[in-house]
Amino acid sequence: MKTPSTTPNTDDRKWEILSSEYLIQRPWLTARRDHVKLPTGVENKEYYILEYPDWVNVIAITKEGEFVMIRQYRHGLGETRYELSAGVCEEGEDPMESARRELYEETGYGGGEWQLWMTVSPNPSTSTNLTYSFLATDVECISTQHLEATEDITVHLLSEAEVRALLENDEIRQALMAAPLWKYFASKGKGV
Repeated sequence: MKTPSTTPNTDDRKWEILSSEYLIQRPWLTARRDHVKLPTGVENKEYYILEYPDWVNVIAITKEGEFVMIRQYRHGLGETRYELSAGVCEEGEDPMESARRELYEETGYGGGEWQLWMTVSPNPSTSTNLTYSFLATDVECISTQHLEATEDITVHLLSEAEVRALLENDEIRQALMAAPLWKYFASKGKGV
């Protein structure tokens, strides 16, 4: 049995891409098959990668301390759930600009104080993108929703206790939204 190392490892152990082939290139789905060689010399002729633009989401809290949440159907799971406002970074758009735009379009809320809250990967094994999560406080309703034809979203103002209960009862299924919310509650001394 190999013993674990006690020294920090700075070797990136990067794989060599011997060839790549795109299997599908659509606006919402780009998949490629890579033939890769690991540092050990082992080759994997079928390693699949999903290429996506970066994503954003927003923990938006009003001046009154209410969380601006959305509720929508998610066809992959066949469920309707509460979520954070979220979307895609358009090409050339700064993540904060994308997050502000998504919050405004999906909920009609804006303004307030904004900060980058965390950056996570949806799946570093097979996805190329990152998700930028923002915390926006003191937001207010400045407009109506500006939804795309394919969006069916309702807006809800929830208390801190209600959002915490959703997390504790596994009602927020989207991991990229649960992670920044758990960080938010942990940072308030309410721990996980």
